[in-house]
Formats: sequence, C-alpha cells, structure tokens
Amino acid sequence: MNLPTKITCSRIALVVALWVYLFLAEALMPNPIVFGESGINLTYLIAMLVFLVASLTDFVDGYLARKRNEVTTLGKFLDPIADKLLVDSMLIYLAFSRFDNISINLVCTILMIARDLVVDAFRQVAASRGKVLAASYFGKVKTVTQMAAIVLVFLNGWPFVYFDGGWDPALRIVSWVVYLSTAASLLSMVDYLYKNRSVLKEE
Repeated sequence: MNLPTKITCSRIALVVALWVYLFLAEALMPNPIVFGESGINLTYLIAMLVFLVASLTDFVDGYLARKRNEVTTLGKFLDPIADKLLVDSMLIYLAFSRFDNISINLVCTILMIARDLVVDAFRQVAASRGKVLAASYFGKVKTVTQMAAIVLVFLNGWPFVYFDGGWDPALRIVSWVVYLSTAASLLSMVDYLYKNRSVLKEE
C-alpha cells in the first residue's frame, strides 16, 4: 500500500474516530462549554478541527498520487468512499443535531446525498460499459462548498454570527452557505449527467 492510499485510509479512520467522539461527547457532556457570544461550543470546535484535518487529507492524497505517479486501483476505489463517508455522514449528523441553532437543513441534506447516489449509480453504469468518467470542475466546487458549510455549521456560523445574530435561523449567513453548497451539488449533477449523457444511450 503506497503513501497516498495510506492517507486515504487515515481519512476513513478519522471519520470513525469523529463519530465515536461526537456520540461520547453528547453522552458525557450534555451541556457543552460555549465560548461567549460567538455561540461556538467546545464539543463542535474539536469536531470541526478533526473534520478539517480529514478534509485536508482529501487534497493531499490526490496531489501525492499524481505527483509521485502512484495512482492505483485500490486508491481510486477507496478515495470516493472516504469522501462520501466524511461529508455525507457529517451532513446526516448535523441535520439531526440536538444542539440549539446548530444544524443543517434536512431538505438540503437529502438533496445533497441523493445527488451522490445518482452520480454513483451513473458511474456504475458507465463502468459496466468500460467507460471511466472524469471528475468535473463543478464536482470540485461542490466538494469545497460542502466542506465549508459543514465547518461553518460546526462553528455555529462564526464569524458571521456577529452580523446576523437576530435573524431567523433559516436566513442566517451560514444557512445561505448551506443553500449554496446544495445548489452547487445539484448543478454538478446536472453538468455531470449532461456531459456524459451518451452513457445512457442503448448499445
């Protein structure tokens, strides 16, 4: 197993560690420490840092694999799995978060996960016909905006919380970042399906 693949595996391990930490923290610290008017609580601050480290490995493993010419079949198989585990699992967790004012809109979560299911199914169809579909620019934008949204939700909208503290939760700046990531996710799906529409044509 080469270094890029090891880094990918470490991302999966970090996802497991993050889930264990969050459940233990909720059980052992039902009333987390909150830092002043920022609204940031200690439990989610630590979770955000772990998520951020895991997110950075997503860029590092791909960069090293290309630079060192160490792209492997195992790496190509594990990388998207690690990405989905990291992002989708946190979207689901934050959609059902029990902490006040810290959550991701459930409809947005469903749309973003549904997008991944559709694209993954499309890739399976392409693979069955011997076609490898390249990642798109919009797909990368989708990933970055989703990670940014998750980080901001973990931080309870900080630093934007100082500008929209009295607004309805659905209209807070952090909520608009979630909406933006949802739009980017759906746009990347449409772009992906349209550019590779030939896959769906009958042979």
